[in-house]
Amino acid sequence: MIWGIFKRDMCHATRNVIAVIVSMGLVVVPALYAWFNIAASWDPYGNTKALKVAVANNDKGYKSDLIPVRVNVGETIISTLHANDQLDWQFVKSDKAIDGVKSGEYYAAIVIPKGFSADMMTLFSPDIKHAQLKYYLNEKINPIAPHITDQGATTVVNTIDKTFAKTIAQVGLDLASSILHYSQSPQMAEYMRNLNGNLTTMADTLSGASQQVTSYSQLLGSANDIVDSTGKLLASATKAGKQAQNALKQGKSGATSLTSAGANVTSSVNTALDQVSGAFDQVAAKVNKAFDAIGKDSDTAASQLATLSEQISSGESLYDTYITSLNHMRESVEQLPDSDSAKQALLEAIDREITLLEAAKGDSQKLAQQLKDASTQVTQDTAAAERSRKEILNRITSAKQSISNVRDDYATNVKPKIDALVSTVSTLISQTDSIITQLSGTADDLDDVTGDVGTNVTSIRSTLGAIAKKLDSSAATVKELITKLETGGNAGDGNSDGGDGDNDADSGESDELRALATANASTLSTLISAPVALHRVSVYPIANYGSAMAPFYTILSIWVGAIILCAMLKVTISDREKAHVLGLGDTLPRIAGPSGPGNASRWGLRLDHEYFGRYAIFALLALLQGTLVCLGDTYFLGVQANHALQFLAVGWLAALVFSNIVYTLTVSFGDIGKAVAVVLLVMQVAGSGGTFPIETLPKFFQMLYPFLPFPHAIDAMHAAMAGSYGNEYLLDMVYLSLFLIPSLLLGLVLRKPVIRLNNWVSRNLESTKVM
Repeated sequence: MIWGIFKRDMCHATRNVIAVIVSMGLVVVPALYAWFNIAASWDPYGNTKALKVAVANNDKGYKSDLIPVRVNVGETIISTLHANDQLDWQFVKSDKAIDGVKSGEYYAAIVIPKGFSADMMTLFSPDIKHAQLKYYLNEKINPIAPHITDQGATTVVNTIDKTFAKTIAQVGLDLASSILHYSQSPQMAEYMRNLNGNLTTMADTLSGASQQVTSYSQLLGSANDIVDSTGKLLASATKAGKQAQNALKQGKSGATSLTSAGANVTSSVNTALDQVSGAFDQVAAKVNKAFDAIGKDSDTAASQLATLSEQISSGESLYDTYITSLNHMRESVEQLPDSDSAKQALLEAIDREITLLEAAKGDSQKLAQQLKDASTQVTQDTAAAERSRKEILNRITSAKQSISNVRDDYATNVKPKIDALVSTVSTLISQTDSIITQLSGTADDLDDVTGDVGTNVTSIRSTLGAIAKKLDSSAATVKELITKLETGGNAGDGNSDGGDGDNDADSGESDELRALATANASTLSTLISAPVALHRVSVYPIANYGSAMAPFYTILSIWVGAIILCAMLKVTISDREKAHVLGLGDTLPRIAGPSGPGNASRWGLRLDHEYFGRYAIFALLALLQGTLVCLGDTYFLGVQANHALQFLAVGWLAALVFSNIVYTLTVSFGDIGKAVAVVLLVMQVAGSGGTFPIETLPKFFQMLYPFLPFPHAIDAMHAAMAGSYGNEYLLDMVYLSLFLIPSLLLGLVLRKPVIRLNNWVSRNLESTKVM
C-alpha cells in the first residue's frame, strides 16, 4: 500500500513540466537560502577596510631633561595608522571627527588629546597619570560594526603601548651603547683615575668619621659619669633641704611657743599685778586698823599683823610663778635664729623684767618680816609700834611702786618686742619654708632629668656604636669598589698577564655587555616592548568564518525546506487516490463514509499506510534538499569538510528527522501544525548555539537546549567538518535520531484521537472562503 501511494505521487509530480519545475524548486530553494547566508558571512572581519573610522591628533608632544628629544606619541600613532589597512582610517580635525560620528559618516572616531604624550611620560615621575584616548562610537548604524571598530580601537591602544615601550627601550639601549663607547675613550680613563682618587679619599673620610664617632661615644660615657655625680649632689641637696625644712618646722614651733608664752605671761602679769596692787591697798588698811587697836586690844592687833604677815608670805609664790613664765618665754626666744637683731634686745628686756619681779618679791618678803616683827612689838612698846607702823606703810608703798614698775616695764619694753619678734619670725619661717619646698620639688625634677639623661646617653652611645660599624662597613665597601674598578680597568685595557679566574669572569661580563650594546637597538627594543608573543595553536581548526557558520545555516535551511514541502505539498490522500491504490476505480464505496484519514481501512489501507505512503515523497524531496545543500557547501562554496561523507550523512539524517517532524505536525494538526513548525524554527534559531555559545544565552535557552534537534545536528556537522573527539559524532547522530520517536508516536498513535477535531477545524477554516 505504501509503495502504491508513493508511485502515484511520483507520477503526479512528474506529469508535466510545471510539476517538474516546482519539484526542482522545492529542492533548490532551501539550498539557495543556505548558500547566500554562508557566502555573505564568508569573511566579514576580513572586509573591514571599508569601515570609516576618523582619527584626530591634538597631541602637543613632550620634551624633558630625562629624554633630551621631543616625544610626540600622537604623531607616531598617525604614522602607524597610515600603514594600517584594517579599517578605512580618516585623518581629520577633532570637530569634524565627532560631528561625522553623529551624522553617521564615520562608524567611530579616535581623538588624541593635547597632553597625551605628557601624560604618558609621567611614568618617570612620582605622580603617574594614565594617558587616555577619547573614543566616540555610533552604535545605531549596525549591531556588528561597533564590535569591529572596538577591535580597531584596541589595535590602536596596543600599538601605542608597544610603540611607547619600544621608544623607551631604544633610547635606553642607545644610551647604554654610547656609555660603552665612551667608557673606552681616553677621557673616560682620566675620569676613572679621578674617580679612584675620590673614592680613596672617601674611604679615608669614612674611616676617620668612624673613629670620631667612637671618640664621641667615649666622651658621652664620661658625660654620663658627670651626670651620675650631679644626680648624687642633687640628692644631697634634697636631703639638706629636708633637714632645713625640719629645722624650720622646729623654729616655727618655737615661734608658736613664744607667742603662746607671751600671751600667757601678758595675761598673767596684768591680772596678777592688779591683784597684788589691790591686795597691798587692803593690807595697808588692815595695818592701820591693827595699829589703831593697839591701845585697846594689843593681842588682837598682834594677831591681825601676824595674819597679814602670813598672807604676804603666801603671796610670794605668785612672784615665783611669774618669774617661771618669763623664763619659759626666755627659752622660747633663745630658740629663734641668732641672726635676728630683735632676739638679744628681747632677752635683755625679759632679764630686766625678771630682775624687777625679784626686787618686788624682795619688797614683799621684807614687808612680811616687818609685819611679823610688828606683831611682837605691839605688846611690848607702844612707841616702837608706831615707828613700825610708819615703816610698814612705807614698805607697802615701796612694794606697790615695784609692782607698778614691773607692769610698766613689761607693757613698754617686753610685750612690744615679743609681738614684733613673733611676727618677723613667723613671716621668715613661712617664706623660708616655701623656698625650701620649691627647692625640694626642683631637686626632684632635676633628679628625674638626670635619670633620663643617663638613660638617653646610654641609648645614644649604643646608636653611635652602630653608626661607627656602618661607617667601617661603608669604608670597606668603597675600598672593594676601588679594587673592582681597578680590575675592570685592567680588563678593559686588554692586559693578558695571566690574571686569575675573577678577572676572566669580569672580562666575560664585559664581553657580554659589549655584545648587548653593539647589537641592533631596534630589534632589541622591539623584543623588550613585546617580550611575550602569542603562539596560537588551533584545536580542530576551521578554515574561515563562512565554514564556521555553514553548519548553522545548512541545518536551518533543511528545516526551512521541510516547512516549504508541507506548504506546497498535500499531506492528506484524497478518496480518489485511495480508490486507485486499492484498485477500486475512481471512487471509494459509499460505506467508506466521509472523506478523511483512515476511512479506507476496511479494504486494507490503514492509517499507517496513508502516513508512510504520503511521507515517502516528502522524505525523497527532503533527502534531495539535504544532498544538494551539503554538496553545494562542499564543492560550490568550498566549505571545509574533512570528512565529506560524514558531512553528507548529517544532512541526510537531518532532512529525514526535520521533514518527519514538520510532516507529522501538519498531518496531525493541519495548518496549526505548520504554525507550530514555524515557532520551533524561531526557537531553535535563538537557542541552538549556532551563533553564540549556549553558555552566553539566557537561562531559559540553556535549559531548552538539550530538547531541540538543531544543536545536535550542528554539533554533528562540526565534528564531520573538523574532526570528532571520541564518539562525539556518533552520539550526536544518535541524539538526533531519537527525535523520530516522539514524532512517529504522534503521527501513528496520538494522532487518532484528534482526527475528528482536526477535520472540524479544517471545515470551519474553509467555510470562511479566505483561509
